[in-house]
Amino acid sequence: MKKEWTGPLEKIDEYRYRIPKSYKSGMRTSGIIYTDEKLLKSICQDQALDQVANVAFLPGIVGSSLAMPDIHWGYGFCVGGVAAFDVRRV
Repeated sequence: MKKEWTGPLEKIDEYRYRIPKSYKSGMRTSGIIYTDEKLLKSICQDQALDQVANVAFLPGIVGSSLAMPDIHWGYGFCVGGVAAFDVRRV
């Protein structure tokens, strides 16, 4: 059964949306989704955005937890997700 996204999404501009760091206590950074309004509707149909938020909890993350337009649910880390880490901060 698919779980639809119900969390907050802030529109940054025509092709970027933000899951704010304040969404869940303990998130180290925000999540940024690169998409347009049309694709966003289908992206919100599964748990991929929850996975973007979950990556934002990881120790050592640098910058934002990112999601490209091909984002879809994966095993732990969403397919189409990107994150950079500093091993000195882990």
